[in-house]
Amino acid sequence: MELSLAKCALLMEVVESGSLSAAAKRFGITQSAVSHSVASLEEELGFAVIRRGRGGVHLTDEGERLLPAIRELLNSAERIEQTASSIRGLETGTVRIGSFTSVAVHWLPPVLKRFQEDYPKVDFRLLNGDYHDVEQWLNEGSIDIGFINLPCAVKCECTALMEDRLLAIVPEGSRFANYPKFPLLECETEPFISLLESSDHDARRALDAAGVKPNVRFYTKDDYAILAMVEQGLGISIMPELLLKGRQDRFRTLPLVPEAKRTIGIAIAAGDRAGPAVRRFAEYVIRYVREEK
Repeated sequence: MELSLAKCALLMEVVESGSLSAAAKRFGITQSAVSHSVASLEEELGFAVIRRGRGGVHLTDEGERLLPAIRELLNSAERIEQTASSIRGLETGTVRIGSFTSVAVHWLPPVLKRFQEDYPKVDFRLLNGDYHDVEQWLNEGSIDIGFINLPCAVKCECTALMEDRLLAIVPEGSRFANYPKFPLLECETEPFISLLESSDHDARRALDAAGVKPNVRFYTKDDYAILAMVEQGLGISIMPELLLKGRQDRFRTLPLVPEAKRTIGIAIAAGDRAGPAVRRFAEYVIRYVREEK
């Protein structure tokens, strides 16, 4: 069986976006053309790969089994295109990046600008999530490069980029506002605003290391929601310094006692899974971070 790369790419877009209309918009075609392409692929395969419902498009059991092979097929095709372009002296291709908020806001825009000036034919696809999301995307091959929190269990080529301090954030009117440092032990009695357990690796590691059980009153998956809640005096929290860089919010930031840090790293697909454009972009990231230190 010789599958069409174009049909496979369109199917992957339908699955990742969760709808036929979103895939049609990205590819610049009609929704009916997307539906026809998927139906044609299903006919070639001999079974249905997606099902449509009120909640959008979902994979069938057969589609779930097939998806990793289709993803690897598309990844291989992309590496071939990038390598061939590199040989011709024309860096092209698509680099898929997974990152968390602080990196997406403070590092990626200037690095992307530099890279695009030197390699205008390279396209990018950016996914933003938490540490868990990025590790999952790396494991399943949905991204080529992921920004991670080290140590990381993902089997990739990992490079440490920077140690980033964790800071306490407290309301301006808090009794801690004029403290030179924030004792982590206070988290046991003060109302604490936390990320979801799947996301809150940084604060949880710091608190666990200090033997502190926080008085969690609120959970959220959004970093900036935490900042807004602290501004309103709803509680305190612990956030990475990079995330807070350049902000003018109405709260105070304090070093922790005991001190805590996270190590930001970059992970790229191991071995020959990463194409030339991917590796070149990783070099730009590493150079930028070292210059900014």
